[in-house]
Amino acid sequence: MTTRFGHTELPEEQEKALRAAVRIEWGSLAFLAVAITGVYLVMGSSQAMKAAWVEDLLSLAPPIAFLVAVRIVNRAPNARYPYGYHRAVGVAHLVAGVALFAMGAFLIIDSAIGLISGEHPPIGTVVLFGHPIWLGWLMIGALALTIPLPIWFGRVKMRLAKQLHDKVLYADADMNKADWMTAAGSIVGVLGIGIGWWWTDAAAAIFIAGSILWDGVKNLRAAITDLIDTAATTFDDGKRHPLTGRIDELLRGLPWVAEAGSRVRDQGHVLHVESFVVPRDGRMPSLEQMTDARDACIDLDWKVQDIVLVPIDRLPEEVGGARTRQSERNI
Repeated sequence: MTTRFGHTELPEEQEKALRAAVRIEWGSLAFLAVAITGVYLVMGSSQAMKAAWVEDLLSLAPPIAFLVAVRIVNRAPNARYPYGYHRAVGVAHLVAGVALFAMGAFLIIDSAIGLISGEHPPIGTVVLFGHPIWLGWLMIGALALTIPLPIWFGRVKMRLAKQLHDKVLYADADMNKADWMTAAGSIVGVLGIGIGWWWTDAAAAIFIAGSILWDGVKNLRAAITDLIDTAATTFDDGKRHPLTGRIDELLRGLPWVAEAGSRVRDQGHVLHVESFVVPRDGRMPSLEQMTDARDACIDLDWKVQDIVLVPIDRLPEEVGGARTRQSERNI
């Protein structure tokens, strides 16, 4: 059975990557269910443990958002949604960013109040198998068990996010990094309480909350810029998407094209392209030439879902027209 994103048929490599991503996200949810329960049972009154538990709860958002978005984007475009449902990825990204930002801000304020007021969180003892054990050791053990898998999850999800051009999956990989760093910071906070440094607990909680807040800021910024149609970027928002340049280069290489420039926006997993072409000597291209040019651009990469070719007398400024006119004036 062929896997699609809307009308876009996925190549074999991306089809395998999508199936792997779905499996690993379900695995992430199962792991988080165990981790959340374990941390809650030993949380006590530690601010750092509370922050770690909240972050584990928030870590549920990206996997759920990814799994829901993947199901929605499979729907074919229709009269009401002519561009398809690919924006569901951007909406999921935005929801995850808002949740992270709001909870990070709340935890920073809550932990700062505890630090300023000089709260001394007690860590008592529990009796296991007839022997009293300091609860801190159970806290550290529970946290230590939550470190290895997020490291592995993050590395695998990062690779899959690149293959699928999936920013929600990338955000989830980023959160997995925050998860294991949070666990390590919480361990430091608990050990600090054990040696009498009560303030390390609140300090660790503030550090964790800052990490959550920063994740929220990054994801909010990326989601909002995509939804307002900024120029398409790579899956990690690190740079302009290279497909823009490849499309322009292909069109400029056609014998009937004098100049070309494209506007490319991110629809989720796929890209929507508007390419402006200036015909040589002002001669309008034939329908066959336009169709061949369109098909060649689509064949460049599976992410080019659709492309609109617009013959025009000169390029718009936002795709290089201003630079072209400036060069003409300098000649």
